[in-house]
Amino acid sequence: MKIKNLEFQNGIFLAPMAGIADKAFRELCTDFGAEYTVTEMVSAKGFTMGDKKSAELLTPGEREKCTGAQLFGTEPEVMAQAAVKCLEYKPCIIDINMGCPAPKVAGNGAGASLMKEPELAGEIIKAVSSAVEIPVTVKIRKGWDEESVNAVELAEIAEKNGAAAITVHGRTRAQMYSGKVDYDIIRQVKSAVGIPIIGNGDITDEQSAALMFEKTGCDAIMIARGALGNPWLFRRLKAYLEECRVLPDVSAAEKMVVMLRHIQKIIEYKGEYTGMREARHHAAYYTKGMRGGAAFRREISTFEHFSQLEELAFKIAKENEL
Repeated sequence: MKIKNLEFQNGIFLAPMAGIADKAFRELCTDFGAEYTVTEMVSAKGFTMGDKKSAELLTPGEREKCTGAQLFGTEPEVMAQAAVKCLEYKPCIIDINMGCPAPKVAGNGAGASLMKEPELAGEIIKAVSSAVEIPVTVKIRKGWDEESVNAVELAEIAEKNGAAAITVHGRTRAQMYSGKVDYDIIRQVKSAVGIPIIGNGDITDEQSAALMFEKTGCDAIMIARGALGNPWLFRRLKAYLEECRVLPDVSAAEKMVVMLRHIQKIIEYKGEYTGMREARHHAAYYTKGMRGGAAFRREISTFEHFSQLEELAFKIAKENEL
């Protein structure tokens, strides 16, 4: 598939996730096969006013192949200014967030709230796509709620105003992340526009990835929660979709090795104090379903140093290999 002048071979992408998809995680997923990764969302207004955290969020990792910079906001001119400023960090794509359901974003008129303001959404997309030469994409949802499903309408507006591709999460804002993804709405969007469509929602394994492609006809898939504590999912999907191979399950030892590699990278970028606190969240996913996992998670909440985590990780790996 191609997004404007960018060509992708496997179409297996990592979704932007606030508090998760930082540089360390994006690099890790890239190593396991993610062809395109997107930064955590950045406030256009904060960025243009000199917010220091935005620079950290937008800085790509050396191992990333193609990084999209995701912006959210409500003012076309400010969004355009932020997009131009983003170019300093050399993203391959500017992605506009029109799907975030979080109250602090949608409650202020941005994110999924723009699904209720299609005219404004079009103005924002036009302003951003006119301001930069790199591709501009948009991430949307099915609609605000079941009474206002308008993904097709918004996709047509996005294409008309310069969007080079659209990611569709098959749930409404009202659903948040509950219920099942609606493949039919993604298929309808794909049929309505001529630009690439990226399917998003409930992709957790080989079967769900294949189902997304089959049911929607989408050009690529974007993985979010399915990659948490499971970055090798990209490797598995690549093998399955390209070669019809099902790779063996990852061993407990490899899970712990990858977890330690992940946390060590966070510490490298953010320091041990921050890294060890973020480790608590990631460890919950890496140890899910493992023998001793619950005790591990309780213990890690008290850790201050990477050496403590390392010692316990090897212990739990050994217990699960018996």
